[in-house]
Amino acid sequence: MDAGDEGRQQLDAVSILNARQTLIGYLGRAGLFAGDAEELVRIVEAGAVALAHEEVGARGRDAPRDRGEPYAAGWLDGARAVTGELGELAEGALREALTAVPATAAGPPPPVRTMEVERARVAIVPLYLSFTEVSDLDPEVSEQVLVAVLATMDPRQRAGYAGRLAEFTSGHRARLERLYARYGPASPTAIHGRYSLLHSPTSIAVLERLWAAPGPLEAEWDAGELPPAWLEGLRRGWEEAGEAGA
Repeated sequence: MDAGDEGRQQLDAVSILNARQTLIGYLGRAGLFAGDAEELVRIVEAGAVALAHEEVGARGRDAPRDRGEPYAAGWLDGARAVTGELGELAEGALREALTAVPATAAGPPPPVRTMEVERARVAIVPLYLSFTEVSDLDPEVSEQVLVAVLATMDPRQRAGYAGRLAEFTSGHRARLERLYARYGPASPTAIHGRYSLLHSPTSIAVLERLWAAPGPLEAEWDAGELPPAWLEGLRRGWEEAGEAGA
């Protein structure tokens, strides 16, 4: 061990691999297919490198000026070299994690998998509950709706969909608050069929796709034989919420 590393809490490669294999084993015993468990772990690993890339990049811009310009210039050059390498490692780790058709390939995206649906489900519930409450009238169509939503994206976009949803809800929070107040579970129109999907956390995902990719969503909605009135209700409510805030 280098003297400069004294006191640092770092794991060795063998211990990291042991923890990885233990986690995959636990996921397998919980019923997750081995390939899906491996992909989840790889995505987490790729994300850890990506976050390190961002953090090192932010710190690297703050070169110490009290030690002279040559030192600061060398600091910045070194920081750029490290962040560039970390960026390449993060990109490579994500490519390895996504074993399906890459984003640049021609043709339709691959079929939506159960694990991708579950990742989306985990993302939407807390976002939905930040605007409204759990509804007893939640239509039991979560999987079908999320399949239609995710089918508009390639595997790379699906892997990063939680972040996209967070950005969407953050950027349109006031409008979403008006929408759920008017047509959500606690509203006077709580049992109106056209707005039934606003009783489901999946509405957050559908609204994001209506905003970002309405054409592909409509095509997948029709292919999934989902009620057209639900999509039209969300579109109308979204427009009204936007007009109310203008």
